[in-house]
Amino acid sequence: MSTVAVTGFIEADAVDVWCLLTDLSDRAARLTGAGPVEVLTPGPFGPGTAWRAERAQPGGGTLSEEFLVVEAIAPQRLVLCSSGAGADYRITWRLRPARRRRGPRTAVTVTQEAVPTDPYGRVVALLLGGLAARAVEVALRRDLADLAVAASAAGSLEAA
Repeated sequence: MSTVAVTGFIEADAVDVWCLLTDLSDRAARLTGAGPVEVLTPGPFGPGTAWRAERAQPGGGTLSEEFLVVEAIAPQRLVLCSSGAGADYRITWRLRPARRRRGPRTAVTVTQEAVPTDPYGRVVALLLGGLAARAVEVALRRDLADLAVAASAAGSLEAA
C-alpha cells in the first residue's frame, strides 16, 4: 500500500471550504484540468453519493474516474473511494479550524491511499511507486491550491 498526504491552509471558515469541496456542480470550474462531472446517484451529497469525472493527465489525454462517498462528516471529514487499473484508492479530506488573529483559517489535509488489487498493480507499484507518489503529491497540492483560490474568490464575492 502506498500513502501520500499533504496539508495546506485555506483562508476561509471550514464550513465554507466544505461547501466548495462537496459542490459537484462547480467542480470543473474550480479544479485545474478537471472536466465535466456526471452525478450517478440522486439526492443530497453524503455517504453513497457517486459521480464520474474526467481529468486531464500530465502527459496528455484524459482519465475518467468514478468516486463514491464513504463518509461525510460536515465540515470535518470526507472519505472517498475510487477503483483504478490494478489498485483501489481511498482519499480522505480532513478540515480543522486553524488559530489565527484575523479572520477564519482552515487546515486541510488530504491523504490518498492506494492498495494494489491484482498482480499487475503490485508490479506497477513496485516499479513506479516513488514516481507515482510524487505525481500524486503534485496533484493533491494543486487541488489544495485550487480550493484555496476558490475560497478566496467566494470570500471576495461575499464581501462585495
